[in-house]
Amino acid sequence: MAANAFANRLGIEHPILLAPMAGSGGTPELAAAVSNAGGLGAWGGAYAKPDEIAATIRRIRQLTARPFNINLFAGGYASDRKVDPQPMLEIMKQAHARLGLPPPVLPPVAANPFGEQLAVVLEERPPVFSFTFGVPPSEQIAALKKRGIAVIGTATTVEEARRLAQAGVDAIVAQGAEAGAHRGSFAAPFEDSMIPVATLVRDIYVSVALPVIASGGIMDGRDIAAAMTLGAAAVQLGTAFLPCPESGAPAVYKRALLEAKTDATVITRAYSGRPARGIANTFIAMVAGNEHAILPFRQQNDLTRPMRNAAGLKGVPDFISLWAGQGVARSRAMPAAELVRTLVDESSIVEVARP
Repeated sequence: MAANAFANRLGIEHPILLAPMAGSGGTPELAAAVSNAGGLGAWGGAYAKPDEIAATIRRIRQLTARPFNINLFAGGYASDRKVDPQPMLEIMKQAHARLGLPPPVLPPVAANPFGEQLAVVLEERPPVFSFTFGVPPSEQIAALKKRGIAVIGTATTVEEARRLAQAGVDAIVAQGAEAGAHRGSFAAPFEDSMIPVATLVRDIYVSVALPVIASGGIMDGRDIAAAMTLGAAAVQLGTAFLPCPESGAPAVYKRALLEAKTDATVITRAYSGRPARGIANTFIAMVAGNEHAILPFRQQNDLTRPMRNAAGLKGVPDFISLWAGQGVARSRAMPAAELVRTLVDESSIVEVARP
């Protein structure tokens, strides 16, 4: 798969982007491996403190001399939405008991750290910066571009893509309904923004004069070739890279991905307070019917973190956020560089075979 104008602009050999997975899945090692293989590696720093972001950027630079992407959440934090925490604390108490943990403690409502985090990005100057859950003020985007940083935003609808274009981004990730993990919707309720990736890529391509990056359920070369025929300048994959040895996902998480036989994913707010796609499990079932008790993002995320961490260490998949896209049944385990090469070969074969 030859590089195109967008890949050349980013300084990468292949238009294959690693999804910037905030949390345990994304690691500097995974980001560097993808970049060294000719794609664009990425790391999600949304939950990290400023000094951790700086240290990670420097670590990635130690591992690769090639371009990479740093991602943050540009919005989505709780506003004035109030929820009685007691019902959720009761559910969490049950989950903690099953894992041998002490009763849960209600975390404070976290302030949006985007401003402080972005200041570090501006200081460290990674080659690429991306964001989701909203649109930063145009002056912040201008500041990034002034420092030579390429800027990529996330859209789940054409309207969101238009807003991103008006704000001055360089490219747009078209996050289809099939995508794993958090929905990036910000201009309308997520229920109204569940557009299949093929439709979304095609519609953004004809509506906005910017490169479009297809994201959602993309797992192999055939998926890549299909996205390119619809106008995508590149593709972004997350679930496909989670089973890689460089991924920081717990072993039980990787096993759940590789053992998935069908698309057993659902959209849930149970783990973080924000809609996200993952493999259905016990905790999601415990919260089902009690959605009114879910705390806002990111208080719910902070409340469930001890449970998720303990479950990962104990190898219990029932209480982990098993984020995955709808192509999860096609997951495969191999080093990240080998996966990039495989994706390139597969997509090239499809291109050659097409009449």
